[in-house]
Amino acid sequence: MKFRCSECGFQSPKWMGKCPQCGKWNTLQEVEPLLKKREFHASPVSLAEIEKEEEERSPTGIEEFDRVMGGGVVPGSTILLGGEPGIGKSTLLLQAAHASGVRVLYVSGEESNSQIALRARRLGISSDKISLLSEINLENILRHSQELKPEWLIIDSIQAVFHPEIDSSSGSVTQVRECAARLIQETKRKGKMLFLIGQVTKEGTIAGPRILEHMVDVVLYMEGEKRGFYRILRSNKNRFGSVNEVGVFEMTEKGFQEVRNPSLRFLSTREEASGSVVVPLMEGSRVILVEIQVLLTSSSFFPPRRVVNGMDSNRVILLLAVLEKRLSLPLFRYDLFLNVVGGIKVWETGSDLGLAMAIISSIKNKRIPDTLIVGEVGLGGEVRPVPFLEKRIKEAESLGFKRFMIPYEGEKMKKTSKIEIIRVRDLKECREILFGEKTKSHYIRKKG
Repeated sequence: MKFRCSECGFQSPKWMGKCPQCGKWNTLQEVEPLLKKREFHASPVSLAEIEKEEEERSPTGIEEFDRVMGGGVVPGSTILLGGEPGIGKSTLLLQAAHASGVRVLYVSGEESNSQIALRARRLGISSDKISLLSEINLENILRHSQELKPEWLIIDSIQAVFHPEIDSSSGSVTQVRECAARLIQETKRKGKMLFLIGQVTKEGTIAGPRILEHMVDVVLYMEGEKRGFYRILRSNKNRFGSVNEVGVFEMTEKGFQEVRNPSLRFLSTREEASGSVVVPLMEGSRVILVEIQVLLTSSSFFPPRRVVNGMDSNRVILLLAVLEKRLSLPLFRYDLFLNVVGGIKVWETGSDLGLAMAIISSIKNKRIPDTLIVGEVGLGGEVRPVPFLEKRIKEAESLGFKRFMIPYEGEKMKKTSKIEIIRVRDLKECREILFGEKTKSHYIRKKG
């Protein structure tokens, strides 16, 4: 008998409360060996032959989904879709199955066929190419798959499936790993598409062993507020394309609707106010303009409150420390409330300068009119360059922005008479220019 850590994979002959390798508590779970060995019948194939037989990507019919996948799905690949319960994972895959137009076997271990059919009717989906199966026994799932011969096999969810030869409950480390391995083996051998839906734990990782993410070809995460309108589909791993691509969807009564121009949608209801700035973010190959809102109020307690929604709270605290040290701002007297409009999660350091100016704007109660701000802020208060400035400014210019604050060092911009570019070296110069204090003329370069 062995015990394996569900976080790092460490194995031990006896149970321990704390894993000695990763330090996590209560992660060692009993591992039961398979009663029947797997049989492999693969034979070596030359690389030249594989190249000749390579198939092109197949579009799903949903452009935002295909964008995240790198242009479409690759036959024989396995895709793991994770997200919080109720975020819309099942709805998205049901819509993709309908839009693809191929034969699909949708297996649900959490809902009955009538429940899935009710959702399909609400989404306006009616197709004889989609077969529904309410089953959790892996052997029965594989048997029906062999009979129907679908091109897509959707498992909702992998935590509900169990292998009858493994003496442990559904959702355990052993069950999830072995069931996924058997499904991947069968689908790759026959060139089918396999979609696995995985639930997300409170730590934000897909439930079950992390090794599941290493077994699949593509890992997608669906993000967003469940009570909000927008959902973000993000690629964290893709063996057939680039990672960190995002697709933007809007949840409606008829299911997900694609958002082709997310920048325009996020800024459509924006009203200029103190503490509000617009920042251009690079999400894969796409530029998305998002609004960051900051509200500072006098605090009656110590330490003051820091409520952050949509950004890394540790990064926000770091910037507050830089502003206190380099600009002598008494931020310890204020409670801070931060929100990124639209449910976007901001991870890029190019948003540092915009966030810093939003904080100063809220303290001074002064607006930053019609200005796009981008740049990374160092611990010394210096503004560091960010990549793809030309692409960011081009996207912002198409939405009517005429004034851009960017790092002093960085790529050169093409000359144009329509825009004003402001280059700054540090936070002090940026504050001077934006809030009407003494301005150094050589930091402003007007065009035309």
